[in-house]
Amino acid sequence: MKSLHLIGSKKMGGAERWFTRFLHAMVRHGEPVEAVVRRGSELAIHHLADLPHRELPFRTVWDPLTRFEVSRLVKASDAPIVQTYMGRATRLTHLEPGRGKVHLSRLGGYYKLDPFRHAHAWIGNTRGLCDWMVKGGLPASRVFHITNFADPAKAVPEAELAALRARIDLQAGDWLMVTAGRLIDVKGHRFLVEAMGRLPAEIDGRRLRLVVLGDGGLKDSLAEQARQLGVADRILWAGWQHDPAPWFRIADMVVFPSRDAETLGNVILEAWAYGKPLVASAFRGAREITRHGEDAWVVPCDDGAALAAGMEHVIRNPALQTALLEHGLARIDADFSEAAVIEQYRALYAQLLDNR
Repeated sequence: MKSLHLIGSKKMGGAERWFTRFLHAMVRHGEPVEAVVRRGSELAIHHLADLPHRELPFRTVWDPLTRFEVSRLVKASDAPIVQTYMGRATRLTHLEPGRGKVHLSRLGGYYKLDPFRHAHAWIGNTRGLCDWMVKGGLPASRVFHITNFADPAKAVPEAELAALRARIDLQAGDWLMVTAGRLIDVKGHRFLVEAMGRLPAEIDGRRLRLVVLGDGGLKDSLAEQARQLGVADRILWAGWQHDPAPWFRIADMVVFPSRDAETLGNVILEAWAYGKPLVASAFRGAREITRHGEDAWVVPCDDGAALAAGMEHVIRNPALQTALLEHGLARIDADFSEAAVIEQYRALYAQLLDNR
């Protein structure tokens, strides 16, 4: 059945990456979709060329013009499912119940619930988030848990990987760590920079390097922190990457230092999909989906010393690295496959339409 999907973001981040991954997956599985995104956004420019989509202003959450245009577009659409993402698109989308269409709001974080209460049903990508929504007053019968899936690891030509290694001066003996996420407080980058300051420059003759994939308001302060700790030459601030696959391919390890408020953390799934050992902090999502010592090495949140110790422990233990990546790949197949997640959405849509 056809579904209409609305998001009002200007920049790319985890939710936006999920939006485009999810819609492309729906199409691969034979589900017709249409996207509505912010005019001139990075999503519109870089990610939706091969998907049917429209652009609206989405200037503010109170924008009367966009609200009118959303209402008109929804009425004209033959999609019975209208799925919104994050606060802006959800606030600007209002469907009267009992009119044949269902407004489903997907939450990927612990947001204030008031802007979402007018939806007809809600999806949370972790069980903890769903429990939190119910405790916040949303009816349990209309709150549904569907996790994220991991994209299959993307093949990258060896020539492209060689060019990337040369561009960043990555030597054969280097140990390259990759982290990804907006440079905002919840991602915990300052603890990772601190951890780099606590680690030696080399371990077992291998130079330690860190690549940070992401942009955000904390970039300057994080770079200054790295300079003060004397590790600026070990950290590459690569900026936002519309295609992070080459970076995951050349990585030796993935590190994800988010703070407790982080909900799921798609980087966990990406590390597993690309077969990379993972060191992660014990934020809410990691506590729910990882298994310490099996598919990830998990350390306390907000603790640069513990993070450094965990990173060094994994780097010094090749057998542990192999176990982490093998179990991570198995978790993708068992619990986070694209086909399984799309089938859950398909079943939910049918259920909601039967009950509308």
